[in-house]
Amino acid sequence: MSWIIRRLLRGAMIVISWFVIPYSWIKTFGTKRQKLPPMSNSLLEIPAVDLAQMIRTRQIKSEHVVKAYVDRCKQVNPLLNAIVEERFESALQEAKAVDEFLASTTKAVEDIERDTPLLGVPVSVKESIGLRGMSNQAGLRFEKHRRAKEDAPSVAQVRKSGAIFLLVSNTPELCMMWETFNNITGQTNNPHDLRRTPGGSSGGEASLLGAGATLLSLTSDIGGSARLPAMYTGVFGHKPTPFVVSPYGHVPTSGDPRWGEYFTVAPMTRYAVDLPLLLKCMRDPEGPAVDVDQSVDVKTINYFYMDNDGPSGLTRPLTSDMQRAILQVARHFNAQKVDIDLFKWSFDISVSQLLRIKDIETIYNHSWEDEKNKKLSTEWLKYLFGCSNHIFSSVLIGLLQKFIQSLPQRRHDQFEGIAKELKSQLVHLLGTNGVFIYPSFPTSAHQHYRIFHKLLDTSYMMVFNTLGLPVTNVMVGMDKDNLPIGVQIVASPQQDHLCLAVARELESAFGGWRKPPQAS
Repeated sequence: MSWIIRRLLRGAMIVISWFVIPYSWIKTFGTKRQKLPPMSNSLLEIPAVDLAQMIRTRQIKSEHVVKAYVDRCKQVNPLLNAIVEERFESALQEAKAVDEFLASTTKAVEDIERDTPLLGVPVSVKESIGLRGMSNQAGLRFEKHRRAKEDAPSVAQVRKSGAIFLLVSNTPELCMMWETFNNITGQTNNPHDLRRTPGGSSGGEASLLGAGATLLSLTSDIGGSARLPAMYTGVFGHKPTPFVVSPYGHVPTSGDPRWGEYFTVAPMTRYAVDLPLLLKCMRDPEGPAVDVDQSVDVKTINYFYMDNDGPSGLTRPLTSDMQRAILQVARHFNAQKVDIDLFKWSFDISVSQLLRIKDIETIYNHSWEDEKNKKLSTEWLKYLFGCSNHIFSSVLIGLLQKFIQSLPQRRHDQFEGIAKELKSQLVHLLGTNGVFIYPSFPTSAHQHYRIFHKLLDTSYMMVFNTLGLPVTNVMVGMDKDNLPIGVQIVASPQQDHLCLAVARELESAFGGWRKPPQAS
């Protein structure tokens, strides 16, 4: 991308900020930083690994755990607006069945743990991921309400592990925005400050996790959709190595055979210690081998870091709090600073590849029953006159795809070559025992709508989808506004266990998830 286009893009973001910042300020003018009801049930503060053990050893009842989370959801959702559809009564009945089974079975505890490691533990799911019988519209307004006819493969694996599903949560329309809102459920709020966004597209799950209203979440990630919400709400999100978790059973999907190289269903948890357990339960049995239980001595890992994305001229500088977080983590591990110049192409290589995925479902290209494909020019006119049923990002995607696909093939070949070289450099640097510490985003959670002038900053996350590397967002503290901040931990393909081990170490060192402000 030439320096002229870079200047134009940066200039466009500045111009957009002239409108977005005053608009978001007006929307929140005079509103105070509201607090959530306090977490009064101690069951809500137990990690899933411990809850599962306590349930199968009959120390606590699954019904009591599930009821605690149902009650918490009912408490906070009127403020968060994160739940699309719940199945609380069914979940409570399933929990009772678990307790009855445990009361009568002669099966050894070790065998129960091996066969159903999440027996009786509550889980929630992003609405774009198929959960049989539940809403599966991905925030899109269909003429006939769309429900999942079957479980997505990842959901089926987690169900097989004995988990109990509570609900499906909010997502932006077709998951195509880093803020969570749509024209059906509306806008989801950040539990740490209801005037701010929880990020997107997995913002519903992140909001519930941060508020203590769920414990384990099935989300998805194609451009940071699991990692940005995790950072904004102070929890942990992991983008696995491609195809470790099945990428199918999701809306939108794609017929492109490379779809799963960029997109994945992803675990998000409140506690880092739970990430390996959930990932293991989500795993595709036919996927690449990843041993998340592998013992790791974090003192022997090789650590590297960068505190910027290179001289791209596109992304805004990191805030002082974000810089401090990177340096604190680097010092904790005595990490070596590196300067990988090819990161300056992060945005270019990411949009070149991600916006050229073939047959990805959009409002302009799909095969949904009872829904017609929209025409780009018609939908833009309808949107400009306030007559469209779709949000801005869904309308915009067609224009962006056309623009990127109109670029000369030699430019895409050039970007693909850069991506291969950058991946080669990182894999060579990290090997099978190294991790890379990198910013998740330049700022903590902003007020609603302000992502529109920060779109270029998402290249901090998108680049790792493009490269196909496993990466975990790790909660490492709070900024001056008492909002969560985090960093990304990156490893070579199939070395997910390193990311997860480092996440556990940082949770121990920096405190991990913190309760959002609570009313007295």
